[in-house]
Amino acid sequence: MPEALTPQVDLIVLAGGRGSRLGGAVKPAVEVAGRTLLSRVLDARTLARRVVVVGPASARAAAGPEAAGVLWALEDPPFGGPVAGIAAGLAALAAPGSAPAAGAPADAPADAPAEWLLVLACDLPWAEAAASTLVAALADRPHSNCAGTDALDGLHLSDPDGHPQWLAGLYRASALRDAAARLGPAVNGASMRALLSRLRLGGVRDESGSGRDVDTWQDVEWSTALLSGPSPVSTTPPRSDTQ
Repeated sequence: MPEALTPQVDLIVLAGGRGSRLGGAVKPAVEVAGRTLLSRVLDARTLARRVVVVGPASARAAAGPEAAGVLWALEDPPFGGPVAGIAAGLAALAAPGSAPAAGAPADAPADAPAEWLLVLACDLPWAEAAASTLVAALADRPHSNCAGTDALDGLHLSDPDGHPQWLAGLYRASALRDAAARLGPAVNGASMRALLSRLRLGGVRDESGSGRDVDTWQDVEWSTALLSGPSPVSTTPPRSDTQ
């Protein structure tokens, strides 16, 4: 059996949401177990050649001192949703001179685009584990390193009920660029379903719950308790009143 090849990836972190269910708080700056959500998501940068965070200037301090080399972008107009954020991230990665981020693999070329693109929302406290699961799952697939007709265009986590978690995904960069180009100006406010509708995707069951996100202060309290060490907290996330 041939040895699995580790795919080369870039990373887009989507940090431009309004945080409406958090009372308008700057979500990337919300702290979970003593660290900002954005700094936790950026732990996944060690898997990527280049990293771009799509978010407002108010989120930059939340990246922390170890975010050297991270690119920044913002969708136009702001708050255009995740698809507009992905389009802005793709444009930033395509810009000349976008160097590898600090912590990227030592052999990462400065300008060569990676074939694969991690897309992570900024509200995933276990983002590094989620990204590692996706990269490992892709490496194990027989067609992960070719663009043939049997190859997938991407993988995403799926929750225990089978619902796709598209903002914890790993996509073929060329397929994502083509999908964004098809939408054109309609990327503003577009749904992830619209962006990904023509892509051939596979779901990876999220057995460990690494794709659990933080939408409410109740989620913040639960995630903090779970990350802070042994406690009687349930491993099942709480359900908010709006769910």
